[in-house]
Amino acid sequence: MSRTTRRQFLQNTSAVSAAGYFVSAGATSALSRSANEKLNVACIGVGGKGGSDSSNAAKFGNVIAICDVDRNTMDGKAKSPEFSSAEKFTDYRELFAKYGKNIDIVTVSCPDHMHGPVTLEAMRLGASCYTQKPLTRTIYEARLLAKVAKETGVCTQMGNQGTALDSSREAIAQLSSGVLGTLKEVYAWSNRPVWAQGPGRRMNMEKFATEAMKEDAAEGSKLIGSKHKEILKTLERLDWKSWIGVAEDREYWPGLYHSFQFRGWWDFGTGALGDMACHQLTVPFAACGLRDPISVVAKTSGHDFDSFPASSVIKFEFPETKERPAIPFWWYDRKGNKPPAEVFEKWGINKVADSGVLIVGEKGAFYSSDDYCGKYELKGVDKVTVDYEKAENKGDNDTNNMYELFRAKMANDPKICKSNFIDRAGPLTETILLGNLAVWAASKGGKDGEMGEWGEKVEWDAKNLVVTNLASLKTPRVADLIKPKYRDGYRLD
Repeated sequence: MSRTTRRQFLQNTSAVSAAGYFVSAGATSALSRSANEKLNVACIGVGGKGGSDSSNAAKFGNVIAICDVDRNTMDGKAKSPEFSSAEKFTDYRELFAKYGKNIDIVTVSCPDHMHGPVTLEAMRLGASCYTQKPLTRTIYEARLLAKVAKETGVCTQMGNQGTALDSSREAIAQLSSGVLGTLKEVYAWSNRPVWAQGPGRRMNMEKFATEAMKEDAAEGSKLIGSKHKEILKTLERLDWKSWIGVAEDREYWPGLYHSFQFRGWWDFGTGALGDMACHQLTVPFAACGLRDPISVVAKTSGHDFDSFPASSVIKFEFPETKERPAIPFWWYDRKGNKPPAEVFEKWGINKVADSGVLIVGEKGAFYSSDDYCGKYELKGVDKVTVDYEKAENKGDNDTNNMYELFRAKMANDPKICKSNFIDRAGPLTETILLGNLAVWAASKGGKDGEMGEWGEKVEWDAKNLVVTNLASLKTPRVADLIKPKYRDGYRLD
């Protein structure tokens, strides 16, 4: 008889309270704090948002390995007691090769373009995953992650931490009750990007070379030599090959990509829409059925197919369902870029927040003035009595969202996670990322960086992930944004 592994035991045991894993907590369950019963955790990306994700995971699990392409970041994390015994890697594949079958939970908090490959490999090894938003860089990857999560039965959670706010859960229940009457339209606007976006960003390198050439030969040579030394020094501590990962090669340049600036590049990020809509759309997506749009169109301040535009407006069209008529969803990004004033004035909203959500119904409206729909007002109608499941409070919504994954894993019940890949995170990410196809097809901006005219409309078959009017589109490579090509050494399908 083969020996039962720790993972097999956890996966095959749905009620283990008698063994000390759980203690009764009413309708929910709390983790045992016995050190030798903690789940083994690997953290991929421990800087930026990965800093808090890994720290939150360490509150409930035993971190056995950490991975970050930046050795300075990783060494800094390893100074904390809960990470001091974790083995360090710069390539997640090496970490998985050594520890794969011993890992229960993986946190994935790296740049957007690596969310898919890391999470796929982790799930295929049988590990449950906490993956930061946006779940993936492309639509196909989001569909695939949901498929693999279902096939493997692992527990999953996306890092849109507002999902764990009781106020957002209450908001979903309020809206789902029909309190607004027949739904008419949905708006969301964001003050992002707060990172660099816009055409010509790689001109930094050419500008430097041009400036160096303007100097006399000796001074120009000195400037170039100094920059070369700066780059080499950085690359001593930065695994640039692993940072590039599945993307096409490009040279490292200080401050251009790593660390926070990846979000504004088509090859590495998903722009303001991909970054923030996963937060802001959690409530309207769940309550208004914003799945499977049939078309999307955008206008932008202009882009060069390399860097996202500085600003955009996007219109999604959703077909009629059993619960509501066909409705539009409007997205606006860049601080000050908001829906028209008259949209708000009707509901007595005179001071509009820099980021927010407005859902308009036949009887009233829902207005939220923060990124997570954590605080909201109903306009024209009163709240009704609703039931909803509150999150277990472990300190804040970020921690609570992580804790939900640990509870799910210990209970062997993926449904405990409200933002699991199958039911919410995957479909939500698919919806959001479709908007970037329209942004791609609206590359021409207006004069002096102003908003341009509407670009080409992208008509969409969500079931088959196909642009139905692709043959008539003049914009090149629209379909390339649907399904990526991973380079050798990484597995997609």
